[in-house]
Amino acid sequence: MIKTLGFDIGGANTKLASSDGKIVESHYLPLWRGADLSSLLKGIAGRLSPKKVAVVMTGELADCFQDKISGIRYIVAAIRDAFECEIKYLDKNGVFVRGEENLRDLAAANWVASSLLVGKIYGDCILVDVGSTTSDIIPIKNGIPLAGKSDFERLRRGELVYAGVLRTSISSLLDRVVFEGEECRVSSEYFAISGDVYLVLGNISPEEYTCETPDNKGKDREDALRRLARVVCADLSEISQEFLESIAKQVFEKQTMDLALAIEEVAHRHGLAKIIACGLGEFLVEAAGRKLGMGTMLISDKYGKEISKVFPAYAVARLLETSPLEASLA
Repeated sequence: MIKTLGFDIGGANTKLASSDGKIVESHYLPLWRGADLSSLLKGIAGRLSPKKVAVVMTGELADCFQDKISGIRYIVAAIRDAFECEIKYLDKNGVFVRGEENLRDLAAANWVASSLLVGKIYGDCILVDVGSTTSDIIPIKNGIPLAGKSDFERLRRGELVYAGVLRTSISSLLDRVVFEGEECRVSSEYFAISGDVYLVLGNISPEEYTCETPDNKGKDREDALRRLARVVCADLSEISQEFLESIAKQVFEKQTMDLALAIEEVAHRHGLAKIIACGLGEFLVEAAGRKLGMGTMLISDKYGKEISKVFPAYAVARLLETSPLEASLA
């Protein structure tokens, strides 16, 4: 029997992990497309039967909801309908609550779980979690995360970079590429995404490319190259594979630099010099750390790659099971 099961419910993915790390799952479930969260959760409940459930979320921002409160109510209702055991939500203040009042405090709190656990283990550091869609840059001092309490506030403070390793449009990262020593503008169409880049470069596997492709075609290297060619309004008969690989490397370099600048800003503000990396995009954090000359430690080295990819779910389960009364930011 599973004692505590943690959930991180996002707009694109629902992730879960048991507090002992033996159960780790990630389900691509795009809420904005009307995906049935309730059915997924009921299936998990019937299959795993946990004694306790701990939840963090970011899916309330999905544009299928009128506002964040509507999204939070939808997620809370789906969890309540699926599980009959004890259910607790970690809010933005690091407090476990029952999800019955102060609902807005539940919005975008997944980074709180991760940073509280990282603070206990690693001390003063910057936690950088790069996922499929976004990158969190969380300063931690004396075990306490010091980031803004909302996505809006974190965007303003450079603690949230809205780019990830799967779902980010190439045209949002670059407006031109270098070809034969000259600049070439790129199309702003939704032709290719960061998942295509990192599949071509070998940073992710086809199995890790979990979201839909822009053209709803395959997830092998040739399909990804074909999508990258369209970024410069070409096809595979017009430009070389070497140029397409160059485009991918230029995207990697730009995303790494954007991440490094955000980390540098946060590090300077708080006087921090150590990076802890987690998420599917750990490799981007490593590259950014090298640019900055900052030491980078990987969550995957301690807990394994699969837990790193669902770290907020694992962290909230650990916090509820081991020290629920100590999980406050106060």
